[in-house]
Amino acid sequence: MNIAVINYNAGNIRSVVNALRRVGANPLLTDNPAEIEAADRVVLPGQGEAGHTMTSLREKGLTDLVRSLTQPVLGICIGQQLFCEYSEEGDTTCLGLFPGVKVRRFSSLWPSVPQKIPHIGWNTVCSLRSPIFNGIPEGSFMYFIHSFCCVPPDSPLAAATTEYGGISFCSALHKDNFYAVQFHPEKSGALGERILSNFLSLS
Repeated sequence: MNIAVINYNAGNIRSVVNALRRVGANPLLTDNPAEIEAADRVVLPGQGEAGHTMTSLREKGLTDLVRSLTQPVLGICIGQQLFCEYSEEGDTTCLGLFPGVKVRRFSSLWPSVPQKIPHIGWNTVCSLRSPIFNGIPEGSFMYFIHSFCCVPPDSPLAAATTEYGGISFCSALHKDNFYAVQFHPEKSGALGERILSNFLSLS
């Protein structure tokens, strides 16, 4: 199985490559459109700022390619946010793969109740509704680090939700062949590796 991990202007990409290797995969880190299009699975991981990472995808000629992919695709952290319609971070138009889902600052959702930002550490994922969560118990803990979140949590595309400081957000999304998680499966221990294995096993 050929697995392409998209190499663009985002951090923490190699930790995802290493996690995929731990579950028995042999991923290719690439920004080559032909290699991405030919892959059996594609992963868009990383940490970064929405405007900068979208600019990087455009400069590499990858935005339309990502939208056109028909094999299973997984977005992780900023990858999930870039799959949405719009992000408040940098006033950024994103890929639009998850219609109706927008990326909001936590601080803009807390007009009078300040909370610690970024949201860092272990938190639970609930209302699990995707094959990537096969074998994952409801309320399992995953590792998060982010200052922006995907809303609304009651979107029909929400595959998991998480609550932080009284705010509920989409911690996973799924539409057609596109899957995405806000947390870092590569940093979430055995359960995170199970999610990666589930993604690789999708038909």
